[in-house]
Amino acid sequence: MREFIEVTGKTEEEAVAKALAQLGLDRDDVSVEILERAKSGFLGLGSCPAKVRVSYGEETDDAPVSQEEPQAPQTAAPAPKQEKKQEKSAERRPEKKKEPKQPAVKETPAPQATQDLGEEVNDEKAAAIRTFLSGLLEQMESPAQVRVYLPEKGRYKVILEGENLGALIGRRGETLDAIQQLTSYAVNRSASGRVRVQLDAEGYREKREQSLQHLARKVAGKVTKYRRSVTLEPMNAYERHVIHTALQDVPGVTTYSTGTEPNRRVIVAYDREKQ
Repeated sequence: MREFIEVTGKTEEEAVAKALAQLGLDRDDVSVEILERAKSGFLGLGSCPAKVRVSYGEETDDAPVSQEEPQAPQTAAPAPKQEKKQEKSAERRPEKKKEPKQPAVKETPAPQATQDLGEEVNDEKAAAIRTFLSGLLEQMESPAQVRVYLPEKGRYKVILEGENLGALIGRRGETLDAIQQLTSYAVNRSASGRVRVQLDAEGYREKREQSLQHLARKVAGKVTKYRRSVTLEPMNAYERHVIHTALQDVPGVTTYSTGTEPNRRVIVAYDREKQ
């Protein structure tokens, strides 16, 4: 049975923290619905605390559940006499010749369209990017070819090409993000102007963005159907931006971020005013 408690606090985060402390549960064990947002008022007058509903326990029938494969209906075991008759008839019945199974035809996946980035650039910033990354990858014992493009002024797109680049990507792109930040810092130390560096390997950025957009649409559907807020897993600033952008025009849904880095999360909430 799905149970819930309603708790108030000065802010939504404080109310959620009180509920978790009262229940002795972690954030991932509950779902949070914001009933009333905190209002500061004017000079202390008209202020209103935040009020949240924290649900816990097993989901009820009206909550979203994972689909399970249908089970075959159980039939009563046949009586002993019937079993004997079936065995005799099976002995008399001639065996049918088994036809050889046809090998399954594997479908060839359609080639993915690559982004047209134009020709590689060889200006001062591009040379600095290549020099820094080549040295860093050599120290990491992860050989890869560094290709630098300039799709727009002030933004350098860096593609790492090679085999087995999963170690450079890391879990949810954490290693790739760290290398990107180091490269950006190294390149922008000079006084020749700041530029933006975006690093990618094996098309991870595009795949991750498509995955986040799909997740955002799926969660938005649940929020509007059950009118219940959903808190997503911790994400970096870029990934949170993808979620906010994907749902900014979706009716009945609003998004905002909560928490502190590196555990800052996006909350997808039901909004009656956007219906």
